[in-house]
Amino acid sequence: MSKQTKLTKSARGQKCQIRINNVCNFDPETTVLAHLNGGGMGMKHEDFLGAYACSDCHDAIDHRSKHKFSNEFLKIAHYEGMVRTQKIMHSLGLLIIK
Repeated sequence: MSKQTKLTKSARGQKCQIRINNVCNFDPETTVLAHLNGGGMGMKHEDFLGAYACSDCHDAIDHRSKHKFSNEFLKIAHYEGMVRTQKIMHSLGLLIIK
């Protein structure tokens, strides 16, 4: 199990920022920080490269869902969610830009 950081913990109770139509469950109780794919085998990207995701959107972007979307669509949805998440993290003082 990976260590929880301030950024991963910050996902608790947050609204999903990926928000895929007809997938998102809008339940903040299921929200986690979903890291971008491509960190390497068995590796994850840094925590600031993730998006607050409900369990259903997280399953969709990780291809664990009955919903079938193109890789391009899922990547764009994840990146858009990441930008929204970074703005929230910044407003909470968790992501500092120097």
